[in-house]
Amino acid sequence: MSEQHLRPSPISATVDFTADGVQHGFLRLPYSRDDSAWGSVMIPITVVKSGEGPTALLTGGNHGDEYEGPIALFDLARTLAPAEVRGRVIIVPAMNYPAFQAGTRTSPIDKGNLNRSFPGRPDGTVTEKIADYFQRVLLPLADIVLDFHSGGKTLDFLPFCAAHLLPDKRQEARAFELVKAFGSPYSIKMLEIDAVGMYDTAAEEMGKIFITTELGGGGSATAKSVAIAKRGVSNVLRHAGIINGEIEPRPTNWLEMQDADCFAFAEEPGLVEFLVDLGEAVQRGSAIARIYPTGRTGAEPFEVHARMNGILIARHHPGLIKAGDCCAVLATRV
Repeated sequence: MSEQHLRPSPISATVDFTADGVQHGFLRLPYSRDDSAWGSVMIPITVVKSGEGPTALLTGGNHGDEYEGPIALFDLARTLAPAEVRGRVIIVPAMNYPAFQAGTRTSPIDKGNLNRSFPGRPDGTVTEKIADYFQRVLLPLADIVLDFHSGGKTLDFLPFCAAHLLPDKRQEARAFELVKAFGSPYSIKMLEIDAVGMYDTAAEEMGKIFITTELGGGGSATAKSVAIAKRGVSNVLRHAGIINGEIEPRPTNWLEMQDADCFAFAEEPGLVEFLVDLGEAVQRGSAIARIYPTGRTGAEPFEVHARMNGILIARHHPGLIKAGDCCAVLATRV
């Protein structure tokens, strides 16, 4: 272990992870700033424990403009009782709390993207300190990890739960069992193309059973997408044997994302017109979208083409797009 990782985390928890019962508290991170010399970032956390059993670590707000997870987890934190639990549930509805408060993907303090900051540093930026605490304290406590995501302000997704294709096929199979239990309308077997620094990668490298979601987008949440999140987290806890009750089954469509051809990026900026909607089929070489130059009228639009056959599972959300932005994401049916 490196010298910097031998240093203690500056974050202290106001909850006892070993105590039975329900505790609502904070992860307190000292943060000296202009308006508070001895200030803190106070990240809400709930621990519900009853006896021996597996531990589920449930997280949202890894990116601060994604809301289905925080809604489902703030609700679960206020309603889950120790009498319902066998084992332990650790709930952090808004991991990157500064970003969550600001309604932004990255932290307004240091512009840190928490999901690209692992393993973090105890002596780093605020975002790196949060990542370090999860890496060294919370993830080792967990048996299963559910991290909620959605499209935020810049993407819109078909609602899906996903796990990654992994070298350890036993670990992979257990993750896909949880994906099936979650019961989202779509379920995806995903090969991550940019896994460096991710929370997902940190958990999986520890041997944890990790699943994630994309449940909509546009910087908001709907009654339908929140219902998927609430039902899904309960199903996962039931499947893990942490809470009693039958899984509420839902049909799901299995998809795969196996390489970089799933992604289509804008090469020019402008006004985007999508030619297909979410869930519709596309053929390799067909146009997914047109991007109109906005500096003058009469200019021909730039077309974004599919590099594979599949269905559209995600699209750029705002009407204006920049060069290099992800325009569309495709997946294939299993």
